[in-house]
Amino acid sequence: MKCSLYALLGLLGLAACNNQPATTATTKTGAASPPPPVASSPGTSYHVYRALLPGQADSITLHLVEAPRSFDATATGHFGSYYGLDGHPYTLQGQPSAAPDSVVLFETSPEKAIDPNGPSLYWRLRRQPGRGDLAGTVGGQPTRLRLVQPAAGALTFAVRYFADSAAAFPKEVQSPRGHISLQALVPIGGEAGLRERLTDNILLCLRGDTLDGLPPVDLTALYKQQRQQFFKEYREDAADSRPAPADTAGMGAYAPGLSYEDQTNTYVLYRQTNLLSLAFFHYNFSGGAHGSYGSTGASYDLRTGQRLRYADIFRPDAAVQLPALLGQAVRPLVGLAATDPLDKQLFVKQMPVTHNVYLTTGGAVFIYQPYEIASYAQGEVRVFLPLAKIRPLLRDGLPLPAAAALVSTSGPAGR
Repeated sequence: MKCSLYALLGLLGLAACNNQPATTATTKTGAASPPPPVASSPGTSYHVYRALLPGQADSITLHLVEAPRSFDATATGHFGSYYGLDGHPYTLQGQPSAAPDSVVLFETSPEKAIDPNGPSLYWRLRRQPGRGDLAGTVGGQPTRLRLVQPAAGALTFAVRYFADSAAAFPKEVQSPRGHISLQALVPIGGEAGLRERLTDNILLCLRGDTLDGLPPVDLTALYKQQRQQFFKEYREDAADSRPAPADTAGMGAYAPGLSYEDQTNTYVLYRQTNLLSLAFFHYNFSGGAHGSYGSTGASYDLRTGQRLRYADIFRPDAAVQLPALLGQAVRPLVGLAATDPLDKQLFVKQMPVTHNVYLTTGGAVFIYQPYEIASYAQGEVRVFLPLAKIRPLLRDGLPLPAAAALVSTSGPAGR
């Protein structure tokens, strides 16, 4: 699970971008004109690519989010998720590169991360002039990723980015600072009613709501609420840790522990026909040996814009059969043989059924955050169960293929 730690390290630090809510213009007749379309924040982007990877017969779809990598906006970060015909998603994390047109990614899924120090782990790409393709190597073999342009009016996403910092001790020149950032995907295009429902449900996930039906809040207002609460708690903690006035060396000693961070990011994990799955990643450091982090998966039915929670996906009796299926699937991910007991590598003897789950048209992914079933060093554990094994456990009416055979993958454009 070493690659999960690489993914975490790559996600620590995001850049500032001051975004203001759009204003609504009023015509001379007094009627309100439509608000201007939402645009991505400077230094951010969301793109979809298609490619035939070396040695594979079927093409893959890659969703790539670009956003500033650090709070001082000195570098660009990337996060990608890709999948093929079987619907099994894999994740990629960006690595810093000196060239501005270069995109360097490495595999963070244990099924793909064969050698953390070898060329098989890396995608080394460069943006091509013209249509915006990416070309380079994957595992040392030449590859070209074709940029998929959204069809006119199709549903896609803008990337919105907010970040700020505050001094723990405003009157101290060398005061440590707390940083907060929020990166969100905002639906644009598509049918207005669907777009609005989907936007509301994404905002509820960003707020961390566990129940449906709660009133959503505007993205800018949500960030302001989170920012205000974070800085309030940060300065309260700092006041309790402030060195004595006579301690001239104390300020420097407290600086590392008071460099708080709170980061929220949103990524596309999967998009196919009427199914969308997103990841909401959150990292928080508030002192101690290390921060805490974890991802929450969320699937949405693009026929209605509604979120599909565990109870919407699985039948009530699925909880009886899922532990054995999860146990079989998790073993190779953590280095266990088929007959090894789980607690040889994990904290559990039987896999619990987490409700942190998302769908693809090829199956379901169960996400276990650090400390749920494994140590912090083992990172986040994601277990994929193919559709063929779980179909009898699923509820009717889900946006999934009717037969076991999967349709050709397609992204958010050109379907």
